[in-house]
Amino acid sequence: MTAFDSTKRHLGQGLFAHPLGVNCGAIGVSEDPQQTEVSDGRFLDGLRRAVELGANLVDTADCYGAGHAERMLGRLLREHPDQKLLTSSKVGRIRGSASHAYAGRHIHHQFQQTLENLYTEELDLYTLDSWDFGPQDRYLGSAIEQMCTLRDVGAVRAIGMRGPYVPYGATPAERDACAARFLHLFRTIRPNIVWTRFNALTPVITLEGEDLFAFTARHGAGLILAAPLAHGLLAGRVPRNTMPPPGSAVRSTGMTSLTPEKVARVTAGLQSLRVHFGNKPGTLTRLALLSCLQRADHCAAVVGFTSEAQLEESFGCLSGPALTTSELELIDRVYAQIRADIEQQPRRRLPQPVRT
Repeated sequence: MTAFDSTKRHLGQGLFAHPLGVNCGAIGVSEDPQQTEVSDGRFLDGLRRAVELGANLVDTADCYGAGHAERMLGRLLREHPDQKLLTSSKVGRIRGSASHAYAGRHIHHQFQQTLENLYTEELDLYTLDSWDFGPQDRYLGSAIEQMCTLRDVGAVRAIGMRGPYVPYGATPAERDACAARFLHLFRTIRPNIVWTRFNALTPVITLEGEDLFAFTARHGAGLILAAPLAHGLLAGRVPRNTMPPPGSAVRSTGMTSLTPEKVARVTAGLQSLRVHFGNKPGTLTRLALLSCLQRADHCAAVVGFTSEAQLEESFGCLSGPALTTSELELIDRVYAQIRADIEQQPRRRLPQPVRT
């Protein structure tokens, strides 16, 4: 068997990342139903453990815990001043007292606050986290100008943008509209890296006849895949909505939740993978992660966590053999059937976000 290649991957702009990084979106979320949130100490312990396990990409945003995740990550960075960690943050969800999250110099103001929170002087990746650029994209030009200026002066090494994503059960028309909007913004922004939610349950979106992996490879853009385990669902756990977290100041517009019926359909569909690959702890996690990471060598995945045990399971999956071509084909068929099954059920829409 061929071992999985866990060497660092080039995402662009000289950024080399371990295939698996850590996402800080679960700040304030607990896996224990008796607890409402993870303590700062447990969260920091998780970040420390991720670094010990090999993670060098740490992904956060100003809206995760309204800046609290950035401040916690800043504490980690101060503990490791000589260890090169790739810092990734995002802007575009919090507008504060500005008329819009991208209006005027708001990106610059948020960037300065992010640097202060992280206790650093530069970011490796800064991502435009929203496709809302105001009426008729009023603020798109100034947003691009500010981001490019930050890159030109060396304050940011790479510019990112959010990738195409539609909720579970999206209609073909919704997928086409999402693809068209992404293509327009991609050509205009010309990002170095695309940050996107992606997992086996994500509805497939075609871009110029290609999937996202082939499209970004052709355009020389790196990929960061968030929620590769579908917040634990693909690992065999019934998840909570953890991105953005309940304590966040802003939630994603149009965010949807799987109904109990859909969760049951996913669980039933995963049973065929358990039968074929065995039911050892971590098996489903391994299949979900490797089926993402083996699609292309210009991508890295970031996993959330509410405990060190979850991180150890995820990183442990990379120490074994890679999936074979026939195994990947089998997994893809099972996941495709699961997507078809859950798309037959109407989706439930969460309450609209409260913006600050």
